[in-house]
Amino acid sequence: MSDITIFGIRHHGPGCARSVIAALDELQPDVIILEGPADAEPALPLVNHQEMLPPVSLLIYPKDEPRRSVSYPLTVFSPEWQVLRWAGENQIPVRLMDLPMSHRLALDKQRSEKRDDDESPDDEASTSEEQSVPFRADPIALLAEAAGYTDHELWWEEQIERRTDAAGLFEAILEAMQTVREEFPETREDDLLREAFMRKTIRRVKKETLGKIAVVCGAWHSPVLTEKAIAGKLEGCKIKDDTMRLKGLPKVKTTATWIPWTHSRLSYQSGYGAGIESPGWYEQIWNSPTDAPLRWLTRAARLLREKDLDASSASIIEASRLAETIAAIRELRSPGLRELNEAILTVFCQGDDTPLRLIRRRLEVGDILGCVPDETPSVPLAENLGKLQKSLRMKPSTDQKLLDLDLRRENSRHRSHLLHRLNVLEIPWGNWQASGGGDSTFHEVWQLEWQPEFSVSIIEANVWGNTVELAATNRTIQRGSDARELKELTLLLNSAILADLKLAIPELLNRIKTQASVSADVHHMMDAVLPLARIARYSDVRKTAVESVLPILHGMFDRIIVGLNAACSALDDSAAEEMLESIARTQEALDLLNDDVLSSDWEVQIRRLLTSEVHSLIRGWACRLLLEKSEIDAEEFERLTRLELSPVTETSVAASWLTGLLKGSGLLLIHQEILWQILDEWLQRLQSEIFVELLPVLRRAFSSFSSSERRQMGEKVKRLKQEAHAKRDTGRLDESDTIDHERAAKVLPVLAEIMGVRQ
Repeated sequence: MSDITIFGIRHHGPGCARSVIAALDELQPDVIILEGPADAEPALPLVNHQEMLPPVSLLIYPKDEPRRSVSYPLTVFSPEWQVLRWAGENQIPVRLMDLPMSHRLALDKQRSEKRDDDESPDDEASTSEEQSVPFRADPIALLAEAAGYTDHELWWEEQIERRTDAAGLFEAILEAMQTVREEFPETREDDLLREAFMRKTIRRVKKETLGKIAVVCGAWHSPVLTEKAIAGKLEGCKIKDDTMRLKGLPKVKTTATWIPWTHSRLSYQSGYGAGIESPGWYEQIWNSPTDAPLRWLTRAARLLREKDLDASSASIIEASRLAETIAAIRELRSPGLRELNEAILTVFCQGDDTPLRLIRRRLEVGDILGCVPDETPSVPLAENLGKLQKSLRMKPSTDQKLLDLDLRRENSRHRSHLLHRLNVLEIPWGNWQASGGGDSTFHEVWQLEWQPEFSVSIIEANVWGNTVELAATNRTIQRGSDARELKELTLLLNSAILADLKLAIPELLNRIKTQASVSADVHHMMDAVLPLARIARYSDVRKTAVESVLPILHGMFDRIIVGLNAACSALDDSAAEEMLESIARTQEALDLLNDDVLSSDWEVQIRRLLTSEVHSLIRGWACRLLLEKSEIDAEEFERLTRLELSPVTETSVAASWLTGLLKGSGLLLIHQEILWQILDEWLQRLQSEIFVELLPVLRRAFSSFSSSERRQMGEKVKRLKQEAHAKRDTGRLDESDTIDHERAAKVLPVLAEIMGVRQ
């Protein structure tokens, strides 16, 4: 006859991990039954592989829908991890007893489909009632409050996680949970299903085993997994009821594997439905159970010194004494994380919480990335990516790292291709930073940061191909066939060239050519030419042949030039701003191409906009552009400015024209003295209420200039005003020399007659 011993633990608890290992050493069970999805058992042998380094996560996903994956993260202080390692070292078999994810995922999908079908106005009340989640008591909160603690986590840490022995611990946990569940029984259907399957598994193992059975589970479940419950003698645990509850469950095919994880992700709700906020502190408790506070302060001081902040040995001693005093005042056996943070804030940080945030990010949470062995089951795409990472010497890391690439070198070019291909597959390992030469030169700067969820994204992307290049190619071709706008197609082509997807480039060029030949939307064509111009300008650096791009560009420019005037007509303010951005991108594309013929035709069309019936914002920008290109002289610029800012021009129209004129660099406008004179006259004519109304518009127009440009503009206006005042004063002093007295005398008799004054 088998004996069952229950070990109720808390997931990710270092004290529970230490206690359960001590209890297993004493019990020496013949088999261990562990809480965990039963369909993950094939992945357990890898736990004791020498290259398996926590934190890691057990990943279970449906083969057809990898996005619906569920992770079970484990780290060195997780009780489940320590149990698995202990079992491997002692050659004890481990059985997982939780409801298989094949059933749970199928149930979730079934309920989701049912909710979608039931959502209607008539069934709104019943649907919301069905979706309500039954209440479950927080046993730790109840026990902590019963003990007089307001901080529930502090009570658990004091009573459980800081313990150094296991004597009577699990018996006490079982008794406490039995008391709580008598008052607050489990009502959630998912957990009732799980507990029924746990009992079913234990019964099956009990029949197969003669000896001692250790059951390691979440503390909440322990009261319904005892000998009495397994025998069906406990209310709600009848064998017949368990069988009926588990009958006819839906099922999907799942795959289980291991993936690297990080401490920061341990705070998330996972398959266990539990997480921790301070994994770094819990790891410290695991590694140093007797002197964790002092070692923590030492690590904090070392981190601050690395950042050139003051943290001396004397400060460590003072902070330790302060933390101990705070703990004594609060009647704690030793300082916890809260007391240590208060001591650090007072002694190390002098009340400034900025260094404390650094400690929170680097120590409390940490950036440790686990490792799984090469033998871990994975999809072909993941294996190919792993080989590429090794050959290119790009080891994944959760640290933010800048990677500077010179694309004239072969290895740098291959690294760039890999990062661009992963971005195509929506796996943003690298974030492309703007560089001094733009985003299409031989110089690229990337910020690398690996995230654990990329492992799931890789599994999802495997449907597109078994290698990174093939998957990115197929994904790009598919997106190209789905695209309906030229802008989207040209951006895809740009991505394909950056990623060196040779098979996708001809497909996209054909799609662009076809779409451009039938497109009548000038706006979309203008948005599309800049990516194509970049490709034509910089393709030689990337060793990519794109000779087919230039003919397409020329054809698109011809149609843009012909339809520009009509496209700019009858636009409201928001549409005019969008059109102006498109025109500016087209100008940037022409500057890249440096084609004299195209530029000449374009400038002719821009000149026509100056006097056309188009939005004043566009007319102002056109004037600015031609002034930059020296296509209009100072005399013509003065004429256009006086016309647009004349008294007969509506104030809002004049302000919009001025906004267009002021777009771009301010250096050119600083030297146009006539502009500031006319602008000064225009502003003086405005009524006060209109000026107040236009002030936000004017401030927004000038806000794009740098502070030095705005300062020079202010000095320019001040100087012009001083010169104008000086000129008027000089005019009054010389007034006697400029009057023609002979002609004035002829007027005096007439004025006297009109006014009735005798001479």
